[in-house]
Amino acid sequence: MGAACCKPEAIDFEGEVNLFHFYLLRSVGKGAFGKVRVVQHKHSKTLYALKYINKPKCIDHPFVVNLRYAFQDDENCFFVLDLMLGGDLRFHLDRAGAMSEEVVRFYVAEIAMAVDYLHSKRIVHRDLKPDNILLDEKGHAHITDFNIAVHFSERRLLTGVAGSMAYMAPEVLTKRGYSAPVDFWSLGILAYELLFGKRPFRGRTNTALTNSILNEHLLWPEDAPGKCSSDGMHAIKSFLERDPNKRLGYRPGGGGMEDIKSHPWFRNINWDQLYKKEVVPPFEPDSKRANFDATHELEELLLEENPLKARKRKEGQDIETLTPEMRMMEEQRSYYHPAGASGSAANQTASSGTTATAVSSHLSAKMAVPSRPETPSDRIGLISKTGMDVEGQILDGGGMANMGGRGLRVSSQIDGRQDSFELRPNVAKQPTPLRNSTNPSTTEKMKDVGSAI
Repeated sequence: MGAACCKPEAIDFEGEVNLFHFYLLRSVGKGAFGKVRVVQHKHSKTLYALKYINKPKCIDHPFVVNLRYAFQDDENCFFVLDLMLGGDLRFHLDRAGAMSEEVVRFYVAEIAMAVDYLHSKRIVHRDLKPDNILLDEKGHAHITDFNIAVHFSERRLLTGVAGSMAYMAPEVLTKRGYSAPVDFWSLGILAYELLFGKRPFRGRTNTALTNSILNEHLLWPEDAPGKCSSDGMHAIKSFLERDPNKRLGYRPGGGGMEDIKSHPWFRNINWDQLYKKEVVPPFEPDSKRANFDATHELEELLLEENPLKARKRKEGQDIETLTPEMRMMEEQRSYYHPAGASGSAANQTASSGTTATAVSSHLSAKMAVPSRPETPSDRIGLISKTGMDVEGQILDGGGMANMGGRGLRVSSQIDGRQDSFELRPNVAKQPTPLRNSTNPSTTEKMKDVGSAI
């Protein structure tokens, strides 16, 4: 009788999927934002990879575009992010041309703080460029697009060629190993481009561009002294130091951010006030017009055969008819309900035992009590300074009214503006023995391994 209290609680395999449905086996990987381990579904005996994120380690910084919610329907996966009404720096650079030194210094300071934060979490962004810097409605800069961000280690350098070529550091192109300093090289390219309207290293072909980045001297436009102070030019040149151990922003053993703060170009910046967003940005995006490319809306209206709208999930869907990849997504989503599940269960919030729900609960909680200086999108029922609600502001300021802005822009690999990419070794794909394995002996061996860890 005394052992009755320790009897395992019955698992409802017909209800919402949660962590109790799986045996936790070996840890097999670590990404930029979480870890991966092998798990086995207790009922189906199928093996899966489980990715999970520790809530206190989630990225949350004043100058990073933060994830708030993640969910899916039958056709799409959705990620809800901080709203940035100011547009990206590429848009403003294309529309208005080169920016003043004061504005560029302000952006570089905010971006440098965000980069230093990422590096403190052992994360390197690898794709800093004007397209990936978004402004909020007040004019503060935020880093976005972490598609190719990755964890780094000083003991084992990264070797993958990843990013946008025109912004790649020399050590990335030579494939000799790199880590955090590559972000500060990209920041130097970005600063130069914002100041002068063109990048310092250029080439008509990828080979020519690579040669320019690796070998050519840093040259300044003839009108550079009139656009940038000697301190500013020195800071940019220090970011573009080919030796990563001498690059501004990075110091072996740490402390690189202090070198940036003490550089004469940033002497007048109050870093504490900047972090709290108490410093008024020198440039404020025009709230009366759309700060985005209106052609995106034109494409949605005229070319999209299946425009986005809220749709209810299909009831009683036979997941066996789906592709293996889609079936896995359905089985692993936190609010999936197999056929026969009770209607009341279907309307409940997903169990806190699931990784996805733990993360989304953490994120949604931050909406109410931000752990960092406020971003405009933190406010519920956001009203802009023009007195219009955000939806009305977007419709009034943009939509089809500003089609006279930027036209369709074809991406080019030659000048480095192509979408970010990552080159991986061309290794022949091998069969995956862990997938859909139901061999009893294999199952027992995996259980033994899991219990031993």
